Amino acid sequence: MAALACSPADLHPLLGGNATSAAAEYICGRFDAVSSKFVDTGYAVDNTYLLFSTYLVFSMQIGFAMLCAGSVRAKNTMNIMLTNVLDAATGSFFYYLFGFALAFGTPSNGFIGQHFFGLAKFPSQSFDYGFFLFQWAFAIAAAGITSGSIAERTQFGAYLIYSSFLTGLVYPIASHWFWSADGWASPARADNLLFGSGVIDFAGSGVVHMVGGIAGLWGALIEGPRVGRFDHSGKAVTLRGHSATLVVLGTFLLWFGWYGFNPGSFLNILKAYGESASYYGQWSAVGRTAVTTTLAGSTAALTTLFGKRLLVGHWNVTDVCNGLLGGFAAITAGCSVVDPWAAILCGFVAAWVLIGFNKLAEKLKYDDPLEAAQLHGGCGAWGLLFTGLFAKKAYVNEVYPGVENRPYGLLMGGGGGLLAAQVVQILVVAAWTSVTMGTLFFILHKMKLLRISHEEEVAGMDLTSHGGLAYEYDAEEKEEISF
Repeated sequence: MAALACSPADLHPLLGGNATSAAAEYICGRFDAVSSKFVDTGYAVDNTYLLFSTYLVFSMQIGFAMLCAGSVRAKNTMNIMLTNVLDAATGSFFYYLFGFALAFGTPSNGFIGQHFFGLAKFPSQSFDYGFFLFQWAFAIAAAGITSGSIAERTQFGAYLIYSSFLTGLVYPIASHWFWSADGWASPARADNLLFGSGVIDFAGSGVVHMVGGIAGLWGALIEGPRVGRFDHSGKAVTLRGHSATLVVLGTFLLWFGWYGFNPGSFLNILKAYGESASYYGQWSAVGRTAVTTTLAGSTAALTTLFGKRLLVGHWNVTDVCNGLLGGFAAITAGCSVVDPWAAILCGFVAAWVLIGFNKLAEKLKYDDPLEAAQLHGGCGAWGLLFTGLFAKKAYVNEVYPGVENRPYGLLMGGGGGLLAAQVVQILVVAAWTSVTMGTLFFILHKMKLLRISHEEEVAGMDLTSHGGLAYEYDAEEKEEISF
């Protein structure tokens, strides 16, 4: 919020001949004090909004933990819960030391940040602590996505290694390219915008979801499927998670957190569009973003419900939950720049993208206990393409102001520049994550640090690595739980 100015020289003639210069200076002094308070209030409101959004995003870690726990067999519950806790704890340490600096250490070049290692010389004119915390919550979300793909068969040490590497290096550099004002593909660059537009990945369909999903893809591919996932003839065998209740609880918590993830990515709320004292401003865009997020997820859930009913003949709550999350992952890129009707289309297509990728995964004997690579990687990529097709001119200019004739959605009459930039992001994120995380998982595999033994996997990681089962069972139930 800009400060209002008062000049005694301008005020003196207006007060009449009897008014003294001292009176004019006094009035302007009081005016300036009030103006400064308004500026302070503006900063406080925006930072409170950002911190509140951060807390919502962090609550998604609870959702990830519940979703993961419900999606695995009971004998691996403690293991997957602990990995979710450590994603956040390990991510805190490495994002503080390296990640934030590599992502947002301005001034920098287009490829990597160069300042604020260990939050040195922080806060600054550019960033305050709330911004760091918000970005940290996004970084650990990406790590949480990956953990689902490699669940039930990964050595505990491998979780610590990949989580540190992802949050400290891989994710931050990708986020620098597309979110930092210095990034080579950022829409906030002062000049040399990619295809005249830059990439619009508002809350991270590519930066968060594709990075996490593709990292998980390589981990699961290199490890191979779980014991018993495919029979001797190659036919898929369902290894059903032990608690649909936890899956639904986790899904609702993630839904709740997404209202910080997407609307919170505006970073501030007290901003007018055009004339001040208007009912329409950034607060309206925040509300619209929450609406598009809701509609995309809800449409994807309903489409999955009826689509799976037609394909397999029953109503499956786990499939519906994953469809809902696929819709959210897809709309995350363009949530701020599309109309609500377009969000419905986004969710509808996202559901079929997820169903299609799951069918392909089954044919290729790819095993992902939480469908994380298909959901976050596949639906995230669709979300980027969707934004390049349906971004609305007025919204693009409000959210990303200052560029004349900026391209917008191809199907909205904005040309192909934005769509081309989105395609570049898909290719670059896929390549960067594959080279870095694929190499890491391959090295861990060769060093025999990635997958647990056959015997440990059959017995369950809770029993072999964590001192006992998560639940109390009688002797007969203990025999059943090992299958």
